Amino acid sequence: MSVAVIKLVSTSIKDVNLIAQQIKTIAQTLQVKSKGPVPLPTHRIKHSTRKSPAKTGSHTFERWELRIHKRLIEIDGSEQALRQVMRIPVPDTVQIEISLS
Repeated sequence: MSVAVIKLVSTSIKDVNLIAQQIKTIAQTLQVKSKGPVPLPTHRIKHSTRKSPAKTGSHTFERWELRIHKRLIEIDGSEQALRQVMRIPVPDTVQIEISLS
């Protein structure tokens, strides 16, 4: 039997957790073995820019941070379960990667 590994990536933690919960409920209703959602480390992209465009003035900076949240879910490769997972309406902020092994 094959195993489907589903990787969720998003900048919005609410969207990632919502999709992960929907996948988990699909697995429970179809009585398919599943593991997860496993939270992977949050990737933080930090960027600082200077407020003043010219050389004169005080040296003040704006600091920006982008957080990328990841979740990993494993489901036994039931064809019916994978079809229902693919029918979930996914927001634009979430990327889903499904791999079979």
